[in-house]
Amino acid sequence: MPTLRRQLPSANALFVFESAARCGNFTKAAAELGVTQPAVSRMLSLLEDHLEVQLFLRTPNGTVLTENGQILYRGITEGFQSIEKAIQEIRARSTGLETVTLSVSTAFTTHWLMPRMHELQAEFPSLDLRFQLISGSVSGSVEDVDLGVRFVSGEDVHHQAALIMPEILVPVCSPAYREQHVSDKPHDSGVTLISLSDSRIDWFELFPCFQNEASGTAHSLIFSDYAVVLQAALLGQGIAVGWMNIVSHWLDTGALVPATVKPIAIATERLCHLIHSRKKPLSQAAAEVRDWIIDETRKDVAKVAKRYPELELDALTRR
Repeated sequence: MPTLRRQLPSANALFVFESAARCGNFTKAAAELGVTQPAVSRMLSLLEDHLEVQLFLRTPNGTVLTENGQILYRGITEGFQSIEKAIQEIRARSTGLETVTLSVSTAFTTHWLMPRMHELQAEFPSLDLRFQLISGSVSGSVEDVDLGVRFVSGEDVHHQAALIMPEILVPVCSPAYREQHVSDKPHDSGVTLISLSDSRIDWFELFPCFQNEASGTAHSLIFSDYAVVLQAALLGQGIAVGWMNIVSHWLDTGALVPATVKPIAIATERLCHLIHSRKKPLSQAAAEVRDWIIDETRKDVAKVAKRYPELELDALTRR
């Protein structure tokens, strides 16, 4: 920190620079900071003189960061975010609550977590749980959260990862839909295949049995939110690809059933992990939530494996 102080004309220069860079306009930054535009301009000129580099390009429509300006902006933004999180954590501790933020799909939250939310609250009575929800395929940065569910190969230079399970897929539908539409006898009614728009699932490649069983016309329902895909399957609207880490609860309760004559599941090369950024040490509360999710998921899968031994889930999970 003493070195940093020597590299800046004033600590306030960081706040002025961040505001000007984010707003893209010195006048807007001045209004945000409650000072005059000349005051902002003077402070930024002092900062540029102190660093001996140009940080902004002045244009008729505002300002644009130079390459050096972009480097400084990234560093300041990351630093401010860390400070803000630390302050939030301190305030949360004063209330007796511990905050854990999860980056997960809306489907995971709706179809896996919500049915057992009372169990989570009983296990962690002082937990304040927050969500960054993703409607489609799970992806994106976990820099701003404590934990994220992602399909990755494992740990890397930026992230630590805890394995939940391999990616296991099984076609699912409601019991009533299966009774009406799934049979080893030829039929003309066809089936409706419910898909996630950005999953790139090829039904007949992954599950060749549909070539024979879906002897009628195969209709499609395509949604951008996997939570809606599963809701449609639960309501008897068709057959969906079930990600086992999400549909295990409904398979265990019988609300969803395997949607083929002979129950089938496949494992891909991907692995489902709970990951977090190495830049942010995992809190004790977040580590306990991580372990609870992993344990509950594996308990669910064990129950489904017992209910449907034909799926051979034990062998697939060992992979």
